[in-house]
Parts: sequence; C-alpha cells; structure tokens
Amino acid sequence: MGMAHPQGRGVPAISRAARSGWTRLGIAALAAVGLVGLALPAGAQAEPPAPGRDPAPAPGRDLGREVLGADDGWAAEGAGTTGGAAADDAQVFTVRTRAQLAAALDGGSPVPKIIYVRGAIDANTDAQGRALSCADYATDGYTTEKYLAAYDPGSWGGQKPSGPQEEARAASAARQAERVELAVGSNTTLVGLGRDAVLKGASLQVKDASNVIIRNLELRDAYDCFPVWQPNTGGLGDWKTAYDTIWLRGATHVWVDHVTLSDKGHPDAAEPTYFGRNYLRHDGLLDITNGSDLVTVSWSRFADHDKAMLIGNGDNVTTDRGKLRVTLHHNSFKGVVQRAPRVRYGQVHVYNNAYQVPEGTDYRYSWGVSTESRIYAENNAFTTPGHVEAADLVKSWNGSALHQKGSEFNGYPVDLLAIHNSYNSGSERDLDPDVGWTPALHGRIDSAAKAARDVARGAGAGRIG
Repeated sequence: MGMAHPQGRGVPAISRAARSGWTRLGIAALAAVGLVGLALPAGAQAEPPAPGRDPAPAPGRDLGREVLGADDGWAAEGAGTTGGAAADDAQVFTVRTRAQLAAALDGGSPVPKIIYVRGAIDANTDAQGRALSCADYATDGYTTEKYLAAYDPGSWGGQKPSGPQEEARAASAARQAERVELAVGSNTTLVGLGRDAVLKGASLQVKDASNVIIRNLELRDAYDCFPVWQPNTGGLGDWKTAYDTIWLRGATHVWVDHVTLSDKGHPDAAEPTYFGRNYLRHDGLLDITNGSDLVTVSWSRFADHDKAMLIGNGDNVTTDRGKLRVTLHHNSFKGVVQRAPRVRYGQVHVYNNAYQVPEGTDYRYSWGVSTESRIYAENNAFTTPGHVEAADLVKSWNGSALHQKGSEFNGYPVDLLAIHNSYNSGSERDLDPDVGWTPALHGRIDSAAKAARDVARGAGAGRIG
C-alpha cells in the first residue's frame, strides 16, 4: 500500500573583469572528456560508461564556464559567484546516471568542478542503474498499513510516534536518503546540457558550502516514501516529509538559474488522506535556511506544488539576522499554493516575477511576511481566478514591514500593502512600507506586464537564450 513509486569553502579570488571575460569561454577539453575523469570515491561502485563521446558544446558558448554577471542580485556581492569556472580539465564531467553524478559530486568536496547532466537521471536507482521502488527501501518490517494502525490518533493519542514501527520507518527513510540526498560542495557548477536534462527524485543539498551554480535543469518529484506523522502540528496533526528539491543550508554565494522545479507525475493532491490529513510526499521546492546568504534565483519555474520557497528557519533563530539576503527575479510561480516566498529575517528583493493561480488551485498566499523579514518587492504580476482576491496575496505572521510597488493584479495596478493593511487589520497588524534598505544589486526592472511576458517566454530549464 502506497509503496509503488519511485523508480571546502571559499570563493576563488577572481576579479569582476575576469568573471565577465569568462562568461562566453568554451572548454576545448569537454569533447575529449566525455565520461572520462569520473574519479570514484573509495568504496563507490561504478556503472559502465556508455560508449562514445559527447559532441563539443555549441561554438561560442559553454554554460559550464559561465558565471553570475556583475550586479545580478545578492549573489553578485563581493567576489561574486563563479561556481566551478576555475575547474581544470580533470574536474569536468558529463554524467548520465545517478552513480556517475554522485561520483562527480565527490561527497560535496570543495574542489572546483563542472558537472554536465545529459538526459534524464533518476536518483532512485542502484549502483547498476536499476530502478528502486519504495518497497526496496522498506526494512525491519515497515509497511504503510502497520504504521497507520500503530499511530492512529484514536488509539495512539497525541504523543509523538515511538516504538517498532516508527523505528522501522526511520530506518527505511535512511535507506532512501542514502540514494536521493546528493551533497553539492563549494566551487561547483551543475548544469544541464540541451533542453532535456532532468534530475528525478533527487534532493540537492548545498550545506555549509560557498560559490555554487545550478542551471538549466529540470528537477522533479523529490518523493518521500516514508512520511512521519506529527500528531500536534497545526492542532490537528500533519504528515511531515523529508526532501526539499533544492535545500540551501548555511550556503553562501549561490546562483540558481533557469531551473524548473515541480512534483511532476505525483502531485500531493492525488495522494490519499490518512488521519484526516493529506498524505504529503513532498516538502519545499527551494528552501534557503540555516543562515544561508547571498543567493540569486533567476529565470526559474516553480510549478504545481504546495510550499514552494521558505527563506529562514524559525521565529526564534536570531542568528539569521544580517543573513538570508536573497534576490528573486524573472521567476514563474504557477499552481503554487503558498511560500512564494515566505521570509523570516532576510532582506529579499522580489522583482519582475510572474504569479499564476490556475482554476482549482487550493491557493493560500504568495508573499509570507514573517518575523523581522524585509521584503522589497517591485513590479510583479499576478494572474488569478475570480475567487482569489488581491487581499489574499500577502500573509503576515509577526511581520512588521513590506515595501511593494508596481504590482499588477489581473492586469490592473494595485497597492498590495494598502490592501493588506485595509483588509487584514482585524487579524494581522499593519505593515510599514519602510523595510530599512534599498536594493542596489539588480538589472533593469521592467513593468510587471512586460516581465510577465518575458517570464512566459524565457523562464525555466531549456530556455536559456
């Protein structure tokens, strides 16, 4: 039942001039490298490489050597973000399988590296490339039926699950985590080749790493086989899942560009209801937590998902003050229920993004204004069905400020701050327009209408112009 699915630190000292000059460089060695150079960590099992060589990159452009442009958001601060652009030829890899990808990532090592993803890679595969199902991970007698029977609130009550079935669930979850959690280390560029590079079922984890670029990839369906029941969450209890599709934890200088993130193929809305709650299988699409800082997310698509983007851990994590500086521009949020983004503490520049709420979406809000957050929003476009009102777009939890201008709602200019303060004053305190900072690192800011057209044409994997 429910067990059939899945199948070193530091930015190199490179001047802005050098970074700009590298943007269009090619690497002649790529054609020769192919699958050669995949140095396996000790104990790793290699898959046999496919015969033949990759064609050379298109003349004049190599995404693996491109770096973040000057002034392109918070990730351009200081030395900027160059990823693996300084990698020597021995650290340039093209990968087609989960085993090859894991070997190239080298456990999250800080050695400068460029990793090209060709075609579709399923993280739920073994060392020989065979598909793994949830049943393959289950151990120690775990089954969904036994877990539900053991922790039914009617008999178990409201205490945290413990005992044999919870221990078996945790052991089973650990087996899946070994396959799907992939550490991305400092000085790494991970980039898709062409228009069809896909990572399925993976959770990319950038933990305590710096200077990382992730581009031109579709990441889909980071599916948790073993959700845990949390009886007291939200008053009614809820199911907690393990995997963010991309999770930045203590990460700095990160550029995420032209990626597409979704639950494609297995929406949580299609999952059953247990204990009166949806049996969630997915967590965040892109979460930025644990003091992460200097991040730019651009020209990406977030689709058909509940909680898209959390910036900041919790209301009491005061160590996040002065960090969580993030820029979001030219991104598409379509069919997203909430957290686009939800922010605590961070200085977040949100400009020229497009938000679409299709009919039938269980929409809650887009911008979550939480403790000490400082969102500066400019020229964003919202398109919604009739039952979603402009007052629904902003939600505040202990928030105090929001700067917004140039917003459009179904083609009409709106002042979302004034609307929020007017319509929500009975349940939420008014927000002040002074957030205490003004963004300096950004490109041209277009009208919301033009941005929406540009995002429709250019955002997402496979659409780098």
